[in-house]
Amino acid sequence: MNDLLVLKMELREEDTPFFTDEQLKYYLSKNGNDIKATIYECLILKSEDTTLSISGMNTADTSSYFKRLASRYRPNNSGSLGG
Repeated sequence: MNDLLVLKMELREEDTPFFTDEQLKYYLSKNGNDIKATIYECLILKSEDTTLSISGMNTADTSSYFKRLASRYRPNNSGSLGG
């Protein structure tokens, strides 16, 4: 499975499209082809306020859902602090 397809699957792009293929390629390149770092960054971007209002019709805000998904890919510091 190629990286672009993995990104689309992990970002739930089929269910809630947000990124173009070119944007996903950009973020993958920006993150040095690190798939986990790219997923994390894209999920954080996708977690921005997603409420939509059109002619009195409102959709639910899904930001907390994407933040929960992003927490699975959050980088952790395992180094020690110098003093």
